[in-house]
Amino acid sequence: MTSVDTTIQRIRLTGKPSSSDALCTTDLVESPWNFDAVPGYGPGSSMSDVIPTGAPRQGVLPEEYRTASADELDRRIRHAKGVLGDRLVILGHHYQRDEIIRYADFVGDSFQLANAAQTVPSAEAIVFCGVHFMAETADILAQTGQSVILPNLAAGCSMADMADIDSVASAWAELERIYGTEPDAQGRQPIVPVTYMNSSAALKGFCGQHGGIVCTSSNAQTVLEWAFERGQRVLFFPDQHLGRNTAKAMGITPEQMPLWNPNKPLGGNTAQQLVDARVLLWHGFCSVHKRFTTDQIDRARVDHPGVRVIVHPECPMPVVDAADEAGSTDYILKAVAAATEPTTFAIGTEINMVSRLAAEYPQHTIFCLDPVICPCSTMYRIHPGYLAWVLEALVRGEVLNQITVEPGVASTAKIALERMLAARPAG
Repeated sequence: MTSVDTTIQRIRLTGKPSSSDALCTTDLVESPWNFDAVPGYGPGSSMSDVIPTGAPRQGVLPEEYRTASADELDRRIRHAKGVLGDRLVILGHHYQRDEIIRYADFVGDSFQLANAAQTVPSAEAIVFCGVHFMAETADILAQTGQSVILPNLAAGCSMADMADIDSVASAWAELERIYGTEPDAQGRQPIVPVTYMNSSAALKGFCGQHGGIVCTSSNAQTVLEWAFERGQRVLFFPDQHLGRNTAKAMGITPEQMPLWNPNKPLGGNTAQQLVDARVLLWHGFCSVHKRFTTDQIDRARVDHPGVRVIVHPECPMPVVDAADEAGSTDYILKAVAAATEPTTFAIGTEINMVSRLAAEYPQHTIFCLDPVICPCSTMYRIHPGYLAWVLEALVRGEVLNQITVEPGVASTAKIALERMLAARPAG
């Protein structure tokens, strides 16, 4: 199977998609540096999301990298990697384009990659081909003297940006006025903050300061169990869908999971709704996984009788309910790898990962639930041109696009991360 990039460029050259290919925006055929000077997340799934004022912007990429051919960039990247040797480790998130993944020393999800970097203590530079919050986590966990580099500073995350430290702190103060701060007879606090890994270092630090914890899509239920042992309620941010799907699986009703809109008084709820709540869900979402629908699942079942539908838990609840299975990126990978008989899989997650799975397991029929090609906007900002640029700078002794978390924030964020690592499934 050809890469997503190759398919997009074929559409560019032919002037129109084939019967099986369609783009969510024709801007995908443009190089990412064309958007560096424009506020926004860039073309792709998050292109309609509102970017915060002051979000990181990428400067102009030197012309030699913008005009270099794919073969020249490949040669330069491989040469720089060879020169840097063990002083360098490149991390590639599953949602990256194939043209980046080929250079990665480790491929995984955000937390797997941050931990993978710790296994290479000789690396002076950690080049994180992902998005901003991932590089922050890597910096928090990095050793003294290691530099974490994000090849394109504009590679943020619209979901992570939907919950900022000021809004969360304001919501927390409002909730403390309603719930008070005294524990109940069992010693449980009125509310415990839980942040998804897909959040800023500042929010991880907030959780560390307020008795909270971090979760991933793999361990969200274990983390919620941990939180309920210590609190009567949970404030879950930034992704409402992961929180809702996880809490529902634990027997919590929709009425006990009000949505908190930071732009409305009491988050858009009554005081009684907040008193009755078990999980308060922040008004955030992943624009990649929001694209999946129950109609797509229905179509997959009609077109492919016996299809096995697996979706990510960041998808809306009706989609998760209609699927055969829901699980993290790692769950999806392992489910496909474990299938011993030829199977048809319809998968609801980012298109680059699905395309890569289809190429790796040709004995199966694997396709993305969404027929429209619409990659993660911000992951797509990482291009071989940027990778060559930061690697060749390292060869010269220059560190470009370094991501650094302020020590005070890093220390409290690490507390929340360590609590997550210490949490174990019940039983």
